[in-house]
Amino acid sequence: MTATTRRRTYWTVAGIFLVTLAIGLLATTHGKAATKPAPPPPPEVSVMHLAGEDVATYREYPYVDRRTFDIGSDVRAGQVLYVLDLRPYEAEVERAHGALAQATADIVQAEAALLKARQDVERLEPLVKEEAAPRQDLDNALAARQAGEAAVVARKATVDANRAILRSAELNLEYATIRAPISGRVGESLLQVGGLVTKTSPQPLTTIVPLDPVWVRFQVSEAELPLFQPGRRGSLAIELVLSDGSVPAVQGHIENTLNGVNTKTGTLEVQATFRNQDHSVLPGQFVRVRVRTAERRQAVLVPQRAVQELQGQQSVLTVAADNIVQTRAVVTGDRVDQRWIVEQGLKAGDVIVVDGLQKVRSGTRVTPRVSSASTRANGR
Repeated sequence: MTATTRRRTYWTVAGIFLVTLAIGLLATTHGKAATKPAPPPPPEVSVMHLAGEDVATYREYPYVDRRTFDIGSDVRAGQVLYVLDLRPYEAEVERAHGALAQATADIVQAEAALLKARQDVERLEPLVKEEAAPRQDLDNALAARQAGEAAVVARKATVDANRAILRSAELNLEYATIRAPISGRVGESLLQVGGLVTKTSPQPLTTIVPLDPVWVRFQVSEAELPLFQPGRRGSLAIELVLSDGSVPAVQGHIENTLNGVNTKTGTLEVQATFRNQDHSVLPGQFVRVRVRTAERRQAVLVPQRAVQELQGQQSVLTVAADNIVQTRAVVTGDRVDQRWIVEQGLKAGDVIVVDGLQKVRSGTRVTPRVSSASTRANGR
């Protein structure tokens, strides 16, 4: 066999081998495609059917408190709290009484001297006119009358001054019996029996906090200022929410607002009062202020957990009639408990995914199951 013939035979065998290999691969691929397993069933998700509801919207402010206190007893306005050592104050009153009595006696004496001086002038004037008495005697009498008038004025001023001193001493004696200026709960006594009391002491004897009514201060943003204008304050229903979520039955009343917005925080301070007849709310207790701002008719609400947010955009997953999930952009408004009011993007009758959001994405077919929370929310 020649070299040329051997080469032809080699390439013929190689070509047959390659064709055989390609046919084998094609058959293997076709077999695998023929035995491909069936796709899994659509995942099960929890959905709810939306319906319009009548709800009240609220704003909560953190609630922020004015002072702390130590638990004590309740006291009434005017009740005696402390009695100081009365002896020095009683001595001052007695001394002031004595000074006033002496000044009163001095004025009587001065008035008697003035009366004599006037009588001397009346007696000497006709005698001097008839040259029956020297002019010098009349001049002396006139001078004595003038001095007597001045002495009476001075004595009267002294009496007035001593009356003021006596009144001051009597006030000090009254202040030595310290009474509660307001009704409330008294704190711990910061000065024990036997302690020295001074007018300039920086430490108070005790503190009293009023419990009925209680004052609450909270901050609102600039955007909410129209809600708290004087014309609207009376129509706002204000409630306290305690740390356990309970709401006392008594509603509050807005008393006033500060006269300017805090430029650092962009907020305005609002002050409100609440009746607290049973003393169930105490100063220092954590509470929130809830302001009822509006009534919404047939509002569409969705659970907060159903709303997804990405780069400032909110969306929910809706389930169409063919059970295909679609992403729907929404705009939420006020919060009602654990739900958002949807302002744009949804309507009554839409079905949204509530649970199982991590298992699906837009375009996925699902098996919807009505959420129990949906049933409770819609009264079914």
